[in-house]
Amino acid sequence: MSSSGTAPAYRRLSVDERRTQLLVHALGLFANRPPEDVSLDDVAVSAGVSRPLVYRYFPGGKQQLYEAALRSAADELEQCFTEPQTGPLTERLSHALDRYLAFVDGHDAGFTALLQGGSVVETSRTNAIVDEVRRNAAEQILTHLGVAGKPGARLGMAVRTWIGAVEAASLIWLDEGKQPPVEELRDWLVDHFVAVLTITAAGDAETAALTQRALSMEPHDGTVGRLARRVLPVVADATHLL
Repeated sequence: MSSSGTAPAYRRLSVDERRTQLLVHALGLFANRPPEDVSLDDVAVSAGVSRPLVYRYFPGGKQQLYEAALRSAADELEQCFTEPQTGPLTERLSHALDRYLAFVDGHDAGFTALLQGGSVVETSRTNAIVDEVRRNAAEQILTHLGVAGKPGARLGMAVRTWIGAVEAASLIWLDEGKQPPVEELRDWLVDHFVAVLTITAAGDAETAALTQRALSMEPHDGTVGRLARRVLPVVADATHLL
């Protein structure tokens, strides 16, 4: 018995806590190495547990662990674009991006592993997990635009293209040491969406109607107003094009 005090009591993790612990360590490994180079032994060492314990939770082996890790990241990421349908569109999009980029910032390994799962690991299940996140994000954005039913080809392409740009920008942001500051990245991505939507509207009646309705809800001192005032000096000397 120690005279210097009582040692911290050991607390056995619950089933859910242990499973979460293993998934967190697995995501970290999968994010930084090709999935085929990560073994269950690596996960066990990273988590400070035995290999049989990892197998106890994931009897299907590494593939089951990998898919479960991707699913855990995807489930959280899918919630980011859920936003009440009130207020200007750009404000809603800013709130969604705040959550999305907070996930990227706080779970950079999980985010990287999730996107790698759609391109590195050639299985239909892992591809489906990543595609589900993208599809859910697109559906949420189209809902905020007021689209009922299936969007036209150009509008659908515009939204999906922007989602791809958000993914790419997030990965570049991580590679660049999380610079520029996250607020600047968010604002740039919102501006990027407005630009993509406006350009698409110039050649597509469906997108034009939705864009005009969305812009009518934007305040003068809001995101779109500030963007317009920044763009005008850039194109001021291009009046010969009109």
